[in-house]
Amino acid sequence: MLSEKRKNIYLVLVIAFSVMAISLSFYFYQIFFSPNALIDSNQNYMLKIGSNDTYKTVANRLYDDHVVNDLVSFSFLAKILGYQDNVKSGLYTVAPKMTNLELIRVLRSGKQSPIRVTFNNVRTKEDLAEKITANMEISEEQFLHLIQDSVYIRKYNFNEETIMSMFVPNTYELWWNTSAEALFDRMYKEYESFWTDERKQKASTMGLNQTEVSTLASIVQAESQKSDERSRIAGVYLNRLQLGIPLQADPTLVFALGDFEIKRVLNVHKETDSPYNTYKYAGLPPGPINLPDINSLDAVLNAEDHNYLYFCAKEDFSGYHSFASTLAEHNANARRYQAALNAAKIY
Repeated sequence: MLSEKRKNIYLVLVIAFSVMAISLSFYFYQIFFSPNALIDSNQNYMLKIGSNDTYKTVANRLYDDHVVNDLVSFSFLAKILGYQDNVKSGLYTVAPKMTNLELIRVLRSGKQSPIRVTFNNVRTKEDLAEKITANMEISEEQFLHLIQDSVYIRKYNFNEETIMSMFVPNTYELWWNTSAEALFDRMYKEYESFWTDERKQKASTMGLNQTEVSTLASIVQAESQKSDERSRIAGVYLNRLQLGIPLQADPTLVFALGDFEIKRVLNVHKETDSPYNTYKYAGLPPGPINLPDINSLDAVLNAEDHNYLYFCAKEDFSGYHSFASTLAEHNANARRYQAALNAAKIY
């Protein structure tokens, strides 16, 4: 009788233990392998983890943004796998229906998703700071601090006037949490890649160094938005440089005055005492007046060989220019353009 009772108790215990083991196994299976991210979504979520973020910050962000459905199971596995004490900053892609194990493995490995950084149509260092850091962790202020640090930029063989030459407008893949210093290193590497032996040789043949090419390209770019005539404009300026004639480039005066709303450069503007006043001072200004793009740089390196010394905007306001070899021809072109401006009441 007692033996039969013991058998029944044992059987109940075995069944209870089996049920508990199966339940725990199922629970642990769910923790590891059941979908727990973006359950009701069909779009990826980009998780930004800042350099100073803690596990609590990350977990709260995932929960508050409805990325992780069950935060308890996620945190439990994060603790087991050691992620809570090993948070790595960066930008991570969370895909719909990801399991806890998949998500934690991505975060723990530091396997970031790259971002694309594009900057062009830049006039000033402030413009560059705004555009280059727009989708990065670093701030505009951090970038500006370095680009305005004369001691720091000397390591790249630039000064405060020429440093903009180092940034070649393009689209680059970077990590979201790239530091300001690492960003400068990367841009210098891209600058070195752009300046191939062929481009260096072309610049040398013209009697220009790389920075001077950038400076001239910035003027050419400011003069025309028409890429197909930039090499001709570059040829005009190279002719003037060779003959020692002041460039007399209106965009350099606009830059010197810092007023980019000026539509017409007047004689009073030409009296401005600035090394960027190419009416008052011959030769190239100290540095670029904007960030020349690759088209403008190559326009200088492949400048047209011609006898033009002057050019003036066409009176049809097409954006193209009329070119002249003599002052008399140029004055005739200029009169037509001035008449068109007056007729359109553009002052």
